[in-house]
Amino acid sequence: MSERSDRVTAIAGLSTEGVDAAFADLDTLPTAGVLAALVAGQRRAIEAVAVALPELEWAADGIAERLAAGGRLAYAGAGTSGRLGYLDAAELPPTFGFDRTVVLLAGGEAAMSRSLEGAEDDADAARQAVAAAGIGPSDALVGIAASGRTPYTVEAVLAAREAGAFTVGIASVAGSPLLRAAEIGVWLDTGPEVLAGSTRLAAGTAQKASLNLLSTTVLVHLGGAYGNLMVGMQPTNEKLRLRAEAMVARATGADTAAAAAALGAADDDVRAAIVMLLAGVDAAAAAHVLAEHGQRVRDAVAALGVSARPR
Repeated sequence: MSERSDRVTAIAGLSTEGVDAAFADLDTLPTAGVLAALVAGQRRAIEAVAVALPELEWAADGIAERLAAGGRLAYAGAGTSGRLGYLDAAELPPTFGFDRTVVLLAGGEAAMSRSLEGAEDDADAARQAVAAAGIGPSDALVGIAASGRTPYTVEAVLAAREAGAFTVGIASVAGSPLLRAAEIGVWLDTGPEVLAGSTRLAAGTAQKASLNLLSTTVLVHLGGAYGNLMVGMQPTNEKLRLRAEAMVARATGADTAAAAAALGAADDDVRAAIVMLLAGVDAAAAAHVLAEHGQRVRDAVAALGVSARPR
């Protein structure tokens, strides 16, 4: 057997490349049938994430430790997996006010809007990208690849780990190189896709959910929430400003006019506005006590002698 035949056989043996006989008649189904089959695949994706919660917990704790000390959150991936990392990073500034992110996407930013699938085989480019980004001991890097064997992603994780970063690998194939390369491996057992080989479906959904869980959990612990209110948000448009005013009002019991005034005085810092109203301090004092307590509103108001909880 030729080397290429061996490689084809190896790829075909991956769970993500399997063909699920239950959907062998997919192309004959009516619209409702295709949709129902795809929903079944999405359910399987979320179930796979639920099974992986212990590993996600370890990963979140490791990432939070690096970020709490001032480090960055980096993502590495190719194709759909890399784009999902890019999307997660892009959502963190407006949601949590967190912008210490790095995205290593095979093929660079051009790969966000068009397919550059050949870039995933360039392991040297991944190592160069890790070095250029200065990934080091203060940082955490999450590598994402459905197959768990994408050269770019595996090499990025290896290089980051060698540089002292905390590393997480997310893949849908058990025992894959990516899961072995990372300090914490998160196996998402999504199995064969409804549309065989299309890992943007169940595998992609499981990856997106896992990234949501990781970044949200980490940033909630780092002051991104007061109760379940998204107090790290940035009110950068009219809708978000109204949301921020409502959030401050709910957290403090103040009316919306007082909430709006506090936000204005705090330069639209939701956390500071809440501390101002709850503790009766000015914006500078609120910012100071928040900085002393890791931007956690609950700890800041407690330090000011206020016993409060979000309504």
